[in-house]
Amino acid sequence: MTTHHDAGTEFPFAARPAAEAVQHLRRLMADRPMTKVTMPHGGDVWIVHRNQAARQMLSDQRFVREPFRTGEREVPFFVPFPDFLRTTLQFEDPPQHTKLRKLVQKAISPRRVRDMRDSAAAFANQLIDTMITRGGVRNLVAEYAVPLPIEMLSSLLGVPSADREKFERWSSSTLSVAGRTEQEITADMGELAAYMTDLIAKRRAEPHDDLLSSLAHAHERDETLTDAEILPIAFLLIVGGFDNTANFLTTGVLSLLRSDEQRALFMTDPDALAPTAAEEILRHGAFMMGQPVGGGGGLVPFVATQDVIIDGQLITAGEAVSIDPTAANHDPDAVTDPGRFDITRTDNPHLMLSYGLHHCLGAPLARMELQVGMAEIFKRLPNLRLAGEPVVRYDVLTQPMTDLPVTW
Repeated sequence: MTTHHDAGTEFPFAARPAAEAVQHLRRLMADRPMTKVTMPHGGDVWIVHRNQAARQMLSDQRFVREPFRTGEREVPFFVPFPDFLRTTLQFEDPPQHTKLRKLVQKAISPRRVRDMRDSAAAFANQLIDTMITRGGVRNLVAEYAVPLPIEMLSSLLGVPSADREKFERWSSSTLSVAGRTEQEITADMGELAAYMTDLIAKRRAEPHDDLLSSLAHAHERDETLTDAEILPIAFLLIVGGFDNTANFLTTGVLSLLRSDEQRALFMTDPDALAPTAAEEILRHGAFMMGQPVGGGGGLVPFVATQDVIIDGQLITAGEAVSIDPTAANHDPDAVTDPGRFDITRTDNPHLMLSYGLHHCLGAPLARMELQVGMAEIFKRLPNLRLAGEPVVRYDVLTQPMTDLPVTW
């Protein structure tokens, strides 16, 4: 990746202590709204840093993803973008995107997420019981942060208990923690697709109370979804629903373990503080983990269909553009004192789950799991503490934590 700017506002920038990264982002956003960066794959992309500019871009329908979906254009990204993701809802534009989203939003309704909340809490407590029985030093990633979203996702989609193990193996194949080869991932994705296709057909014939059944039987005016439309939705939820939620939960626990003052505050009423704590973890948690923070990437890009000016910068027709949530989440024009970790912050316009048309569809679910996962562990294990340094895999794009050793 190459770009040129004066020292002090360069982007990408190398990892540095979190407080310095916050200052660097402040200087960068004072200097310009966006930076043009050449990616290792797919060429140039404008990366938008400022919060307001990012929101404006994300809600402007002149930015589309069609050229990426059809393959006429390579996705500017750090790695070759996986084919199976290019066919998902993420790459659909209106009107098709609008129809699919409506149906998915109906299915992942606030009511369904509320109903799932109790089972999430019950399952979190089962996982905690198992950790307590085993005792000693436990790995919070493998024993808590990863299994919780997997269980929630299987029950949301309606994967029968007997198949959970297979489902978990295939789904977590795309996980960065799995460290599998391209060939293995392709094989697993093929098996997962075949399995899900079969399950969708079963739910069409005999509906249950789950997401696949509601999608198979969804009616939006006269529109119904074909099996071929449902599969990519399931895929996007699986890929987006696992890795990210597990990483958020790990980040959340670690950021509170590293911040005595905020942890003490959280412990005063975990259930009541979980909603604002979850948002602050999404915004700033990565800066609280005791690890250096760098700047480089953006979310999945769009292509401008015509010349568009965003925050004074011309983006010409055909150029790719992406948002930089790390910067947008630390924009002093949008967030008061962005370097402060404050779990009671109510005005929190972070863009971790994107915004606008492509606001993360699983967001209500991810938020609920993060809130429940945080509240339950600290309620049950009030003396939870680190029992060694976390292990992070830097060779993988999402740089996931693979081990968070804890005791209590």
